[in-house]
Amino acid sequence: MTDVNGGEQKADGRPGAGAELVQGMAEAKARRPRRKDIRPLAHLLPFVAAHKGDGLAAGFFLLFSTGATLGLTAAFKGVIDHGFASGQGAEINSAFVGLGAVALVLAIATASRFFFITRLGERVVADLRRALYGHTLGLDQQYFLKTRTGEVLSRLTTDVSLVEQLVGVSASVALRNILSLVGGLGYMVLVSPKLAGFIMLMVPVILAPMFLVGRRVRKLTVTAQDRFADAVGYAGESLDALETVQAFGRESASSARFGLAVEEAYKASVRRITTRASMTAMVITLAFGGVTLLLWTGARLVLSGEMTGGTLAQFAMLAVMAAGSIGALGEVWGDVQKASGAMDRIADLLNAKPDIAAPPAPTVLPVPARGAIAFENVVFAYPGRPDLPALNGFDLAVKPGETVALVGPSGAGKSTVLRLLLRFYDPQSGAIRLDGVDLRDAAPEEVRARMALVAQDSPLFSGSALDNIRFGREDATDAELRAAAEAAQASGFLSALPQGFDTPVGERAKTLSGGQRQRLAIARALVRQAPILLLDEATSALDAESERLVQQALTAAMEGRTTLVIAHRLATVLKADRIVVMENGRVVEQGTHAELFAKGGLYARLARLQFGVEAA
Repeated sequence: MTDVNGGEQKADGRPGAGAELVQGMAEAKARRPRRKDIRPLAHLLPFVAAHKGDGLAAGFFLLFSTGATLGLTAAFKGVIDHGFASGQGAEINSAFVGLGAVALVLAIATASRFFFITRLGERVVADLRRALYGHTLGLDQQYFLKTRTGEVLSRLTTDVSLVEQLVGVSASVALRNILSLVGGLGYMVLVSPKLAGFIMLMVPVILAPMFLVGRRVRKLTVTAQDRFADAVGYAGESLDALETVQAFGRESASSARFGLAVEEAYKASVRRITTRASMTAMVITLAFGGVTLLLWTGARLVLSGEMTGGTLAQFAMLAVMAAGSIGALGEVWGDVQKASGAMDRIADLLNAKPDIAAPPAPTVLPVPARGAIAFENVVFAYPGRPDLPALNGFDLAVKPGETVALVGPSGAGKSTVLRLLLRFYDPQSGAIRLDGVDLRDAAPEEVRARMALVAQDSPLFSGSALDNIRFGREDATDAELRAAAEAAQASGFLSALPQGFDTPVGERAKTLSGGQRQRLAIARALVRQAPILLLDEATSALDAESERLVQQALTAAMEGRTTLVIAHRLATVLKADRIVVMENGRVVEQGTHAELFAKGGLYARLARLQFGVEAA
């Protein structure tokens, strides 16, 4: 059950469960190794290179707009030195026409640069999100045992948005200001080498604190994103279990705990913002302080006749441009550090490798599929419990077309059998074979293509009822989908819905009853036309009438298929070809209901508890 404790203080002054959880998450994240530079951004290069056309176009217009900006200063110099100095209207008109032409070129180049760089950013982010989501779907169950779903969602949304800001805006601003700074400094050398030397001395003084403080900004960004991921993870967990939260009256405590996680994220963000604001103030103060000192020096040169007023005006514009560029770079550097921290977290996900993967040269499963299953002395323990094997010397052979029921007390390892058969995990020792092929030698997707699963609470998706059935097999025709619904005893209630089979069923199909959802899940399994059917407590949560209808549907589904049935209610397995009794990860008995009851072993004890003495 989901923990919904609040974050209030305990009586002895120690933090409550919520505070302990947040503190534990913070410590775990702090131990995670992180890069302290911008190298994580190198992961973006393949995504950018895939759209080099937009990148080259943006680069061309970037150079063009930078040249036009520098040309604007020369046009102003012409207005002052030639237009005003001549005292002729024609000269003034000509100078201002030139100035207007340069401004028009600058406007067109800037708009074009903005269009191409923004489109590139949107495209890169779309590709990155697609790659992230596709990679996440390929990760095995072990990854999600140690990573919360909310944290993965945070990387898909918030972290990718920070990268989008970098690619679509900040990168362009940074390049434009770098070019403006370099071009401006070069132009200043041509205009006045003496004043340019002064500027050259000022640049490293201004840039040094920007880079030094930027590292701190990046570290604080990673911390803030981790805290935000904690909050999102807890919110997702609580909303998934909202009925439980409300049933236990824990809304206030759950809200308090979420508020604590949000507050931690807020504090981390404020620390980042404060550091970044200090850096920006420092850079701008140094930059424009240098410009002021420069103008004072230039004014004295004009008074001494060493420089014209137009040249000083041009140099002042170039100096202000350079100072503005440095200030903008200080601002953008914060965005770069934020994006680098976000990309570091994204790279963690992209670099995660599933332990369950196809071998380099996978063995092809036999065709046609027979559905023969064999577990041979299998030993398996879950990653978080290496000393407590869920299966310990488990042996089982299932013939093609046979229906085998797995029964036993909770914790006997029944559901683990299905998880291993679906190759969500690999056993530590022993072998599992499908039609004679060791599952470790086959591609996981080919193995799973031969199976259809109906669980106790089979997840359904938003969309129509027909969409949910089609999830079993994308290329199924509408006729096949409706036939599967008919066989699953679902056609009647689906036809009665307002829009029939096309009726939206809501998130997780909550507009349907439990029995209706199960029949829809069975239809989804049937349309898959898999040779092996896996039923994990498929009727345990249903009322008598719903169970009767679902059991009829399951009986039809089992026809001609190898079927493994897990059930606590023994009444649902009486017709199985064979009942396998499990305890402590081993097979302790097997046979028919009558045979097992006559033996007087574990099955007989379970049967007496459920059916009474006359169970035979």
